[in-house]
Amino acid sequence: MQSRLERIRQQIREFPTGPGLYVMKDADDHVLYIGKAKNLRSRVASYFQPGADLASSRGPKIVEMVSRVYQVDYIPCDNEVEAILKEARLIKDIRPPYNTDLVDDKTFPYLEITTSDEFPAVYVTRKPRPQGSRLFGPFPNVSDLRAAVQLLQRIYRFRTCTLEISESDPKRRFFRPCLLYSIKQCTAPCAARIDKAEYRKSITDLIRFLRSKRSTVLRQLYKQMSQAAARLEYEKAAMYRDRIRLIERLGERGIPDLHVQPEVFASDPTEALSRLREVLKLEGQIRIIEGIDVAHIAGSQAVGALVKFIDGRPFKAGYRRFKIKTVEGIDDYAMISEVVKRRYRHCLEGEEPWPDLILIDGGIGQLNAAQDALSLVISQPSPSQVGPLPVIVSLAKQEELIYRQGWPIPLDLPRHDPALRLLQYIRDEAHRFAQHYHHLLRSKTITEQG
Repeated sequence: MQSRLERIRQQIREFPTGPGLYVMKDADDHVLYIGKAKNLRSRVASYFQPGADLASSRGPKIVEMVSRVYQVDYIPCDNEVEAILKEARLIKDIRPPYNTDLVDDKTFPYLEITTSDEFPAVYVTRKPRPQGSRLFGPFPNVSDLRAAVQLLQRIYRFRTCTLEISESDPKRRFFRPCLLYSIKQCTAPCAARIDKAEYRKSITDLIRFLRSKRSTVLRQLYKQMSQAAARLEYEKAAMYRDRIRLIERLGERGIPDLHVQPEVFASDPTEALSRLREVLKLEGQIRIIEGIDVAHIAGSQAVGALVKFIDGRPFKAGYRRFKIKTVEGIDDYAMISEVVKRRYRHCLEGEEPWPDLILIDGGIGQLNAAQDALSLVISQPSPSQVGPLPVIVSLAKQEELIYRQGWPIPLDLPRHDPALRLLQYIRDEAHRFAQHYHHLLRSKTITEQG
């Protein structure tokens, strides 16, 4: 016991003092707990200090966890916001047994500007439109975001209502605007109190402000705060101080394409599955879909990932990770083949149900590799009877073409087709899941299957 703790303490001495995530793991490399810290070295060391009374300070569950910890890894982050967003994503993916927070489906909010509308609106939302909007975020603190939007509304006077407003609607002239117009927090495009060009200019200015460092506005606020304090107007100075804090907090956000929350943009599962069955010309129902992807660096530290969706929704308990064992060098086809063989031999032996559909990340080459591997699996003697075999398709990035064996040309669906969006969700989830383990937790955190 003592040698284990001393070894961990020695390891922690090499940790950085900046923000990041720490990953507690047991002797079998299973992740027990994921936490975030402003100071990684200090935070992690607090779990293993000699004489520390963890039972009273953190509870018996943490004491139990620490007794199982064999190794601690860390993931450095540029700032605390990145640590918050990465922590939430990893906990949702891995679901460590000693994490009780962030395991639900709650997501972080966005600031959405509906730029495709004639008169764009501004919303704080956890469910933005699938297209036609400009997104900022995700933001870690929804209360600060709402307060900042109220402050910005006093400056740019944008609308936050859900009305459908058209410039060509003659009835607008007779519409009575809401209270926000009276208190000068909205220019009332609903009542034709502002024309389209002028309103869109204020929206353009708002977007430019959100994209900038906001230094001009902050300098003005600091000046006003100092002047109010010099006049001993402390309440007014405090008001400017709070506004400064809110404006600064607008910069504490993630990036939509980097800090992805895929569940936010998922299409309606029932509609998507019905449409998918139609475009793939399948007779039976589609309930279980499994997506497969591989990741590596120039052929080294290769890993495979499998995600499972049931009835159009992620089933995290069915996610699997594979450390590639038989492939050397850069050979994505062989890696996909290995993952398919190792995964579906369990189905052949009756240990798990067959999926209805298998989705491979890639083009026709990846599809053929998966199809050949599955044919080899079912050709092996097995005590279990082989039922209806899953259909295999692949989805190529960028072109977003759907390949299926026997089809002379790939299927090219409209970008907002619900079937394509579901396949993209599954493909991107498999890709992200593989990349998380490959780049963030590295190969030594992978729990091998089979």
